[in-house]
Amino acid sequence: MRGVVFDGERAEVVDDLQVREPGPGEVLVAISAAGLCHSDLSVVDGTIPFPTPVVLGHEGAGVVEAVGAGVSHVAPGDHVALSTLANCGACAECDRGRPTMCRQAIGRPQRPFSRAGRQLFQFAANSAFAERTVVKAVQAVRIPDDVPLTSAALIGCGVLTGVGAVLNRARVGHGESVVVIGTGGIGLNVLQGARIAGASRIVAVDANPAKEAAARRFGATHFLPSADGVREVLPTGADHVFECVGRVELIRTAVDLLDRHGQAVLLGVPPATAEASFLVSSLFLDKSILGCRYGASRPQRDVALYAQMYREGRLLLDELATQTYPVEDFEKAAADAEAGRVARAVLTF
Repeated sequence: MRGVVFDGERAEVVDDLQVREPGPGEVLVAISAAGLCHSDLSVVDGTIPFPTPVVLGHEGAGVVEAVGAGVSHVAPGDHVALSTLANCGACAECDRGRPTMCRQAIGRPQRPFSRAGRQLFQFAANSAFAERTVVKAVQAVRIPDDVPLTSAALIGCGVLTGVGAVLNRARVGHGESVVVIGTGGIGLNVLQGARIAGASRIVAVDANPAKEAAARRFGATHFLPSADGVREVLPTGADHVFECVGRVELIRTAVDLLDRHGQAVLLGVPPATAEASFLVSSLFLDKSILGCRYGASRPQRDVALYAQMYREGRLLLDELATQTYPVEDFEKAAADAEAGRVARAVLTF
């Protein structure tokens, strides 16, 4: 079968992948579509260290082909969106409703794939850039058949992360102000999360003026080419600033833009050893810097919720999946994503 494999030097489309059958508590999914997230590209450029060879992709949707023993919430033929959280469901964090903190879901890559007799790693417990993948049952969330799979695929990372960061982590309140630095796939979802939360002024900041139309479509009330103009819109600062680029100087900017009791939420991914600086005294007015893993999401609840919001016209998905590419065009999709020519490139099988 086809898939995108990174061998430590380059990523390429291969056609001789194999994946094992699902075991107990697992699901075999035929992938229909998968979003190309910057995290996939960050593995290729070394920003995110990951063992190789690895099958890339982590934002996918498809149709269940087979289930292992003990799986009852999905069945063959069901449409599902996949999450990256292979959480155990039984630890203290899972019991508290915080599956993103489950230690079984972090840093334990499996190897369900093989090629020419050699096992390959699975990226983010998912590997959606393959015609078929095996995931834990908890990662497969059933969605209505009328949600296009090219759009549903984007729920599994971009929407869970961006919208979740607003609703679950920052808990933006009605009438509050929001600044979003970077309007790529995650930033656009932060914008629409802020719109859904009822924020009053939503300021998008991006150096690319071509992104203004999309930013406003997703919820921005203002669009600025740099953060220098934010204080003209919000003289006392913002209640919430989301850094969605992953540059340490922008993390400092996010902190500097906060109003009293404001929150800076870090969503961009800088290199693993990167360090950021800020004035300690700037935090003494109850300001906070928040990390955020996967939008503090509860995928079995949130994916279904976001699919329903899409059906009601409250959550935008089709407008994210602006360009689809057959998997063979992975390199073109990656180039377009890197250049910011698409909101989210979507690979299809």
